[in-house]
Amino acid sequence: MTVIEELRSVLPALAIRENEKLSEHCSFRIGGECAAFIEPASEEEIAAVCAILRKRGEKPLLMGNGSNLLITDGYLDRIVLHLGSAYSAIESRGETGLYAQSGVTLYKLAMSAADRALTGLEFAHGIPGTLGGAVSMNAGAYGGEMVQVVRSVRYLSANGQVLETAEPDFAYRLSRFSDTDDIILGATLELQKGDETAIREQMRTLMDKRRASQPLDLPSAGSTFKRPVGGYAAALIDQAGLKGFTIGGAQVSEKHAGFVVNKGGATCEDVLRLMEAIQDKVYAASGIMLEAEVKIIQ
Repeated sequence: MTVIEELRSVLPALAIRENEKLSEHCSFRIGGECAAFIEPASEEEIAAVCAILRKRGEKPLLMGNGSNLLITDGYLDRIVLHLGSAYSAIESRGETGLYAQSGVTLYKLAMSAADRALTGLEFAHGIPGTLGGAVSMNAGAYGGEMVQVVRSVRYLSANGQVLETAEPDFAYRLSRFSDTDDIILGATLELQKGDETAIREQMRTLMDKRRASQPLDLPSAGSTFKRPVGGYAAALIDQAGLKGFTIGGAQVSEKHAGFVVNKGGATCEDVLRLMEAIQDKVYAASGIMLEAEVKIIQ
């Protein structure tokens, strides 16, 4: 019995699609087929899937909104565990708290907070990821970060235990969950009471800023490189004269040098070659080696 046959036998209601094109699930619109694409709808399904995979010595590729991923164009012989809309419930915790499952988008979460007249998540409204990914990498924008609002994280440990921690060990674009086999199941957020009209106006203001400064009309994975100590990746790339620099279908955005965009038909190899060229040219110009923020899956 194959692992997919076992999953279907043990979990007949589980949503499984074989040979799914990952380009359809990533904001870069790049990526080949995977062995299986699984969309669990509950903690119990997530734990059961992981138990079967662990028994067989397999590790799933965890995916949320695919907004920070660059995936190989070739066949990916892995099972993708997609925590998305099927696993995205939100519930109130007291007057100012929310608990949300990790598959909820930050857009939906911020809107839900606004519906409850809770302030603190306005910065996250335009970040195109899910809560799980945002917690894992301490996502942030416009002066806000997840560390400011996350009070505890519920997760499935690498050995199959469901645990909760109030110490996610956040740092810049990092947490204790970064690059581990733990799976974030959800998080409890602590916000503040606010004025719903003012909250929505702030979200609109930040979204207008984002639209004005970022190439939202083209596929990308957001900021391609992490912010280096004492500077900004976009400024260093711009200073190296790389705006508009193109390899294949991949281009340094002419609107925001911190973004590599898919101008049409870009391959994973195009993006990797462009990223390497950017690193080399920025290092030659400034002595600073940029570190990739986008997660590369090959």
